[in-house]
Amino acid sequence: QYSPDSVAGADGEIDPTEVTFPGCPCRSSSCVAPECPCLRRGHNYSSLCLRLPEQQEQPFSRPVFECNSLCRCGEGCQNRLVQRGLQLRLQVFRTRSKGWGVCALEPIPRGRFVCEYAGEVLGFAEAQRRIQAQTPQEPNYIIAVREHLHNGRVMETFVDPTRIGNVGRFLNHSCEPNLFMVPVRVDSMVPKLALFAAADISAGEELSYDYSGRFHNSPGASREHKPLEEENSLRKPCYCGSRMCASFLPWDSSLFSTP
Repeated sequence: QYSPDSVAGADGEIDPTEVTFPGCPCRSSSCVAPECPCLRRGHNYSSLCLRLPEQQEQPFSRPVFECNSLCRCGEGCQNRLVQRGLQLRLQVFRTRSKGWGVCALEPIPRGRFVCEYAGEVLGFAEAQRRIQAQTPQEPNYIIAVREHLHNGRVMETFVDPTRIGNVGRFLNHSCEPNLFMVPVRVDSMVPKLALFAAADISAGEELSYDYSGRFHNSPGASREHKPLEEENSLRKPCYCGSRMCASFLPWDSSLFSTP
């Protein structure tokens, strides 16, 4: 079932459509920093693009908070980007060795929002149950996003587009990708998993991101541990074909382990 936005999963534990953030008091048609409390919280946009540091000295993403349905600013506010959904022309196509893939049908500038990775938002128990019920031959679409907060806490988000999802489910992994993922919050602490262009992308180029979650594709940003030798039997081979290919897709053992 195609859905442009994430929905509550079968466990019903998390509702991504619930509005819990207060709205900003800005009365202008488009909010500006530092007056807007939404913009003061993290990264900002400029001309439909995420403002990125020129150098890659920042290995982790800062949060992004968009204006929401309770904000007084207009629908044309520049701080409403990911919530507008897909605006680019993309195409799902059959690759030679990786199954389905997605390519751009128009040039995409660096920093531009491409699409959301939408699906069912699950709690940990349901995500683990689904993972453990899969056979090694079945494709795994569940993504686990862990955000490391300043106080040492870790916030987890699990999204599964296997049954309900959008075009993001067809994006392939690459060890040298041209997209990167940033959690973007609009109405609540449940984030939209937004994919942005890490570099200028040409029309016809396949779109890909690093499943291990490296921000801006900086090598130091991956927290993937080196898997044990016995875990390699569960891992899927990587066919990205890049010079930096790690031979296997990124591995997260937490959803496979049992208490």
